[in-house]
Amino acid sequence: MLPAVTQAGCKWMCRGRDVFPAMLAAIDAAQESVRLETYIYKASPLGERFRDALVRARQRGLLVRVLFDALGSIGLPAAFWDPLRAVGGEIRTFNPLSVHRMSIRDHRKCLVCDEHVACVGGYNIAPEYEGDGVTSGWHDLGIEVEGTLAAELAAAFDDMFMRADFQHKRFVRLRKSAAKRTVLVSHEQLLLSGPGRGPNPIKRALRRDLAQARSVQIVVAYFLPTWRIRRDLVRVAQRGGRVQLILAGKSDVALSQLAGQSLYRRFLKSGVEIFEYQPQILHAKLILIDDVVYVGSANLDQRSLNINYELMIRFESKELADQAREIFAASLKQCHHITLEEWAKSRTLWRRIKHHWAYFLLVRIDPHVARWQWRALPD
Repeated sequence: MLPAVTQAGCKWMCRGRDVFPAMLAAIDAAQESVRLETYIYKASPLGERFRDALVRARQRGLLVRVLFDALGSIGLPAAFWDPLRAVGGEIRTFNPLSVHRMSIRDHRKCLVCDEHVACVGGYNIAPEYEGDGVTSGWHDLGIEVEGTLAAELAAAFDDMFMRADFQHKRFVRLRKSAAKRTVLVSHEQLLLSGPGRGPNPIKRALRRDLAQARSVQIVVAYFLPTWRIRRDLVRVAQRGGRVQLILAGKSDVALSQLAGQSLYRRFLKSGVEIFEYQPQILHAKLILIDDVVYVGSANLDQRSLNINYELMIRFESKELADQAREIFAASLKQCHHITLEEWAKSRTLWRRIKHHWAYFLLVRIDPHVARWQWRALPD
């Protein structure tokens, strides 16, 4: 994999073995505040290192807040945070588990220090992310940003921290969700999405960029886009543009992989190039549309685009896009190219049945359950 490359105010985070030490160093260097938000936090040597760094930050007198998702971090013992609570750290669990609201999750991953430096991407605080993504550890990606964008990420964290218990005021679901918004910062956009009424900023930005795109390169762990985005990708290829997808050859969610593979035939027939990442489990989220770069927590699937709370940063920068293309090219070297002929030969009856049912469950059933649970929440 490539080493981290930098651009004014940004630093790529390409390997877990480099990312976590950098995040821990940022916590130790913080002078005013530390905010950590994650979907998965595991009790492990890595988790203990982060907890100890947060305890040290609080002992220096800093504001320390931690937000983790109840379902994603379901295995985390209740007593794990006792050392941080003992020194005054604030810890909240997002959407405590309930059968009536199980589907609505906080999938964001973000560390903000002093409202000046922030790290976002796909990395959870779990040992499987340590490594280089090739010889060991999952293949993931993140980016470090500074300045005003970091301050906006801190404000977005505080909003989620306050809504963590998932108690809604009466009639809130009849109004446009305050968690779904676009924050403009110079040439960058912070795209915040979640369930509820109102347009999804991530979907809207993607479709606007795809409308005139000539080159599209996507790396995502879970690929099951809405039919409109599927149509947009196909149209790019049909008008002579190039669309390349790096998807999971190995996945931690087999159902998602099967559902995504149900779309391969149509894409391949339309001229879209599909590659499957081979060495390790793929967990990265990177979207390149000409000279526009998207990095963050969202996959290109039904959950990320319609159900989960997510964040993505949209950059308009040729320099950053050129660096992202290098990262894409390095990942491509570790992939198997899926051809239409090969895919057609592999499509046994049993495999087609599995693809069909996986697609049905994730496109028809899962969003329907999530919508029902959102509407049925007690006022």
